[in-house]
Amino acid sequence: MKPQFITDDKGNRTAVILPITDYNKLLDELDEQDTVRMYAKAKEEKLTFRPLSEALADIDAKRQKRRVSGKT
Repeated sequence: MKPQFITDDKGNRTAVILPITDYNKLLDELDEQDTVRMYAKAKEEKLTFRPLSEALADIDAKRQKRRVSGKT
């Protein structure tokens, strides 16, 4: 990784410029870490089940509410 730094008039680093390949690699690594964190959190939660018809009704109600409020 070969970052370039932008500094203010006092020499303090204020920003960084990265090659796009390095930037994309950082994004991939962050995404992977987030996925691992979410998986660990999901494993800790107690599983609950409900009938499919109830779940679908909830989804439909939320979609309808978004349409009425103008949110998409």
